[in-house]
Amino acid sequence: MAFSDYGLSLDLLKKESMNRFLSLIFCFVFLTAAVSLGRDEPLANENTNGLYVKSIEQVLRLGEEDLDLATAVLIICEEWNVDVQGLKYRAQLDDMALDIRSRLKEQKIPADYRAIPVINKLLFDELGFKSVKQANNPDDLFLHSVLDNKQGYCLSLSVLYLSLSERLGLPLYGVVVPGHFFVRYDDGRIRFNIETTSNGGNAPDEHYITKFNVPEDSSENIYMTNLGKRQTLGCFFNNLGNSYSDIGDTEQAQLALERAVQINPFLTESRTNLGNVYLKQKKTEDAIYQYRMALKNNPKDAISHNNLANAYAEQGWVNDAISEYSTAIDLDPNFIDSYQNLAILCCKEELFNQAITLLDQALRKQPENAKTYANLGDVYCRMEDYENAIPQYKKALNIKSDMAQAHYSLGICYNKLGSSEKEIEAFEKALNIEPDMVAARVNLGNAYFAKQKYDLAITHYKKALYLSPNDGTTHCNLAAAYFNKDDYKLALTEYSTAVEIDPQMAIAHNGLALVYYKMEKYQSAWKHIQLAEQLGYEIDKKLLAAIEDKV
Repeated sequence: MAFSDYGLSLDLLKKESMNRFLSLIFCFVFLTAAVSLGRDEPLANENTNGLYVKSIEQVLRLGEEDLDLATAVLIICEEWNVDVQGLKYRAQLDDMALDIRSRLKEQKIPADYRAIPVINKLLFDELGFKSVKQANNPDDLFLHSVLDNKQGYCLSLSVLYLSLSERLGLPLYGVVVPGHFFVRYDDGRIRFNIETTSNGGNAPDEHYITKFNVPEDSSENIYMTNLGKRQTLGCFFNNLGNSYSDIGDTEQAQLALERAVQINPFLTESRTNLGNVYLKQKKTEDAIYQYRMALKNNPKDAISHNNLANAYAEQGWVNDAISEYSTAIDLDPNFIDSYQNLAILCCKEELFNQAITLLDQALRKQPENAKTYANLGDVYCRMEDYENAIPQYKKALNIKSDMAQAHYSLGICYNKLGSSEKEIEAFEKALNIEPDMVAARVNLGNAYFAKQKYDLAITHYKKALYLSPNDGTTHCNLAAAYFNKDDYKLALTEYSTAVEIDPQMAIAHNGLALVYYKMEKYQSAWKHIQLAEQLGYEIDKKLLAAIEDKV
């Protein structure tokens, strides 16, 4: 869960509304004399100790007044991308701040709330900064990327805005609500919100509270409050953890999210995201603790209830998991993930009718959800109702054709129904999308084996073993393919490898008995056919007799 909402309603957030709002303030507030703002004067953050730190560890040792937000996030940018030169981007921010200050001087506008339209004009009208349509690119979090591409999402655009304000000495603060981040001007007399994803427009607190389901006020509530720079940095660490998670760097994701939780222990998003990382690492108890703390902060957060249910399911606590999934659905009836997750759990427990009902409900709410159709196919597949499973997988693939798992599952269904050509086609499509899918590779080998195309089977078994060399079953299948080509030497090698990996693999011992018999090594053949029988394999009595006759 990141702070990545794309912005508020434009009819609420047009810049004209900001201008009208500010003109009303002019009518009621005594106008102070404008301060001379020459370019030869230092910026407001000139003597901040935070300008001189070199690492994020040094940043975290600074006090609130010493912290320079832009420097801190640019150090993080350098860690994310070693080619980034933070000082260059900081100089760019300084130049932008000096430009704004010069405009204020020319227009005889003091450095207070009246500076906001000037900042908006530069950023959004002249320089063209804008909100991304979809917050799905991890790079959009980082300040250097925002400056280069003139785009970002709520948190990254707000960091830019706050970085300029700390150089201009403006009393601006970050504000967080569930799933979103914006900026607030507050000098103790005048207070209003600034929406960076809508060209600096404004909306009242009530809008944010309603739209983002802000939990009720409490002494420990971080939402809707003016954040310090350290707390804003904590929110940045939250999204940084998500960015590292997106690129598969779980270690860095954990470090960033642990920092986020340490800084903002009452921020639900950070707790939930850290729980997600722990769950990926199979640290289930740690994940459960984080989810529970998240729900203590925000009891009505459907995502945290859903994720806690995932952890309970991982622990095998079925009833607790069902309860949490149900709570998530009650809190957010349009939360499709919870319907899907609860259906998957019901399917595992062989509660097939309940699973189908849940997925049907999800499809009524979101008819074009490919994953829901695929899950429905999985339920029918578990029921061994392959005829009904196939249309569901096809519907999923009509919506999203690159679902490798759906193609693979379709191949399994065709295998069960004896449609070998369609089975092969489905497995090949899965592998075109995900070449490293070992299960698809093995099953494609099996399909070719069944058609007695042993060379093709061998090719796919070898590719599967390159990806998963310690899979005894695949070694056994490869051995069988070699055996059917009368290549007993290679068959012996592969069967031997299979039993080294799994000494209890009865079918591999039976295969060794066959190979040794063909190689006229009857004592070895006798040893392995006895082992196969002891392990419960239904051996060929004629082979047993033939070997016994030779011993």
